[in-house]
Amino acid sequence: AAIPQPASTVVLLRPNANTGFDVYLNRRPDHLDTYAGVFVFPGGRVEESDCSAAMLALTRGLSPFEAQQKLGVSLPKEICLGYWVAAVRELFEEVGIHFLLCGPGTADSSSDALYQRMAERRANLQNGEISFAELLASERVYCDLSRLTYFFHRVTPEHYRVRFDTRFYIAALPPEQTPLASSEEVTESLWISPQLALERFAQNEFPMMPPTVMVLRSLAKYRSWTELRELLDVC
Repeated sequence: AAIPQPASTVVLLRPNANTGFDVYLNRRPDHLDTYAGVFVFPGGRVEESDCSAAMLALTRGLSPFEAQQKLGVSLPKEICLGYWVAAVRELFEEVGIHFLLCGPGTADSSSDALYQRMAERRANLQNGEISFAELLASERVYCDLSRLTYFFHRVTPEHYRVRFDTRFYIAALPPEQTPLASSEEVTESLWISPQLALERFAQNEFPMMPPTVMVLRSLAKYRSWTELRELLDVC
């Protein structure tokens, strides 16, 4: 069996008009080698740079020890925190949403100004012209890991050719930000309630992998946005 690769995924949530909540899903391009054409949550592999000293120095809201305790594993604390970093990085790379805090000396620390600057520099990160740590350091901002709530763990079964050891996080959409409708890694995206997504999946109208379905079933048990935030401590 293939060795599972560490990965992080973010289940982005927002309240809807019916006192409930919707999740953000995007469809992967049909030409990809893995999970082509299916609807997934934003995410990807944990990279070595996510666990580097330079990157971890640019995080706030969670310590390496706290990350290790939340995951409940014996992995090095720095690697545990790297799962959170990867979640923040992948969310920004894939759909343009960032969880960042302005540090002292930031030229313009308003939320709108930071959102605009990061949107303009996202292409530099995607093209490999700059690392995530270098981007944050140049903007004098930090990863706000407190915005992520650890939710779910899944390891791809052994019969799959490509396997992932994935940590799922849930997070509320920042009110001043809007995810991209499409990107290099996204063919289309939509906001949908967990219940409706599951109904469409049951009718073979909405292709999803088992971990995505499992997360949606867990979320569908919550009756309202208020209940979800209170029970899971979603920021």
